[in-house]
Amino acid sequence: MSGVEITAGGYRTLPLVMQFSAGVAALPGFAVERARFEHPVPLAQGFARIEAHLKAIGRPLTAFCACELRSPEPFTEASFAAFNLVYTGTLREWGVMADGMNPVARSNVCPEIGPPGEPSFHAVSYTVEAPGAGPSFVVAGSCEVPENQPGEYASHIVRHGETSPEAIAEKARFVLGELERRMGLLGASWAQVTGTQAYTVHDLGPFLAQEIVARGAAPHGLTWHYNRPPVLGLEFEMDCRRVLLERVLEA
Repeated sequence: MSGVEITAGGYRTLPLVMQFSAGVAALPGFAVERARFEHPVPLAQGFARIEAHLKAIGRPLTAFCACELRSPEPFTEASFAAFNLVYTGTLREWGVMADGMNPVARSNVCPEIGPPGEPSFHAVSYTVEAPGAGPSFVVAGSCEVPENQPGEYASHIVRHGETSPEAIAEKARFVLGELERRMGLLGASWAQVTGTQAYTVHDLGPFLAQEIVARGAAPHGLTWHYNRPPVLGLEFEMDCRRVLLERVLEA
């Protein structure tokens, strides 16, 4: 198992880029839980509600280990960078980020229909004390582009500008391979996954059976969000998790 132990948070992380990590897994004696908001909550209000929730269950802010965001529309690379500075500002204030490393796994996608008016929280994951608990983890959203390559996304996107069924299938294969790589580093596999999510406005039908189901990537089904990835030019994103307790935070 690879990664960096975040002892104050009770989890291990796979550092990736400034805005998010590649994934997290609970350390022994801890478990990851997930809470989904009943409706998307704007960023500042969402952080406040997360802080209150963690306080109510007796957990420190450093237990915050993953989140799922919803944004109004895909960002340009410049506006995405600006947004990430705002988002990570709170993580620095909370003591979650140290020495420039962001340990928090994340997905950030854009509903094609009925998007929120501003970047908002859809769900949050955090650790709780759980002696004897089995493994739990969250793998961050991955798109059809390597996250740690120099230069603009456009120069590295798989089948950039193409949206044919064959191109979308190739993008999906890249993403699935990256999720598997990240799970391998966390000592995990598809057989352990309790939730798989896909984000695209393109038809999954032509490759769903062979590329996703047949490889074991949807052991409990697949949740398809009719959303776009966060940056213009990207067409396909997925994430996955093993979380044994999930809840809904009412409005």
